[in-house]
Amino acid sequence: MTIFAPLNTPLPNDRESANDSGHRFDTGRRWAASIELGFEARRESLQRITRLVRRRHYGPLRVQKPFYPEGRDGCCHVYLLHPPGGLVSGDALSITASLAEGAHALLTTPAAAKLYKADSHGVAWAQHTQLNVADGATLEWLPQETLAFDGSRGEQTTTIDLTGSARCIGWEVLALGRPVGELPFVSGHLEQRFRLTRDGRPLWIERQPMDPTHPRFKGHWGQGGSTVQATLWAVGLGDENEAIDALREQIAASPRWAVTRRRGVLLLRYIGHERNEAWAICQQAWEILRPRLTGQEAHIPRIWLT
Repeated sequence: MTIFAPLNTPLPNDRESANDSGHRFDTGRRWAASIELGFEARRESLQRITRLVRRRHYGPLRVQKPFYPEGRDGCCHVYLLHPPGGLVSGDALSITASLAEGAHALLTTPAAAKLYKADSHGVAWAQHTQLNVADGATLEWLPQETLAFDGSRGEQTTTIDLTGSARCIGWEVLALGRPVGELPFVSGHLEQRFRLTRDGRPLWIERQPMDPTHPRFKGHWGQGGSTVQATLWAVGLGDENEAIDALREQIAASPRWAVTRRRGVLLLRYIGHERNEAWAICQQAWEILRPRLTGQEAHIPRIWLT
């Protein structure tokens, strides 16, 4: 039997770890925030409805309310709110979302996340995301883009654990520096880690270090000096080859994106210099893939249009 905590219950462990360091400004600074969400599919009035039944948080991470723009028996849309709007040295964000059997949820954010320049001590930030999807459940993880400013230092990890016939589609769009302000990403160090498993078996494991002083950053065998990169993944498609053909036919041909598959994971990559182009390609790919993954047409979250 699954027991869910009351909504808005603080996480005591995070509170204790935050108090241990306090609001320090030396090399030991650590400001923690966490949120833990649980979704469950329930039968109500002859309809199967996904409910947000668990919402525990500590620090500046919140969910105000779930939305049902696709109908009460459709996907549950949830917006993750981080009022500071960005990560600074010492920030430690922990995001956990668990979908029970048959649930369907779409998680996104109200705006781009910002990764600010490290302080004079070079203290890093950290963001860890854990996504658990039970048999028959579907998760759409669609955060808005991440903007990393020059001098930012930190680690971003995303772990997705699927069970049985669980399905998942998601993306990560990252832009480095602020080209408009002529402030390129010339210092700092970022690291992205992805781990996706089904029934404990690894399907996709990846580590992406981004160090502007490393030859890989500018070399043609690496990033080639590109300042924007994006990865979209989809797991659980019935016909991956047909989905790939549809992407290649419907998205404008460009040397800046490509798509492939391996071990049941469809991967679309973008590497270039245009944040809006990367976002547009990912959104179009999601609109093409969603009906094939869930049987439902894409319904753009209203927060993307504000």
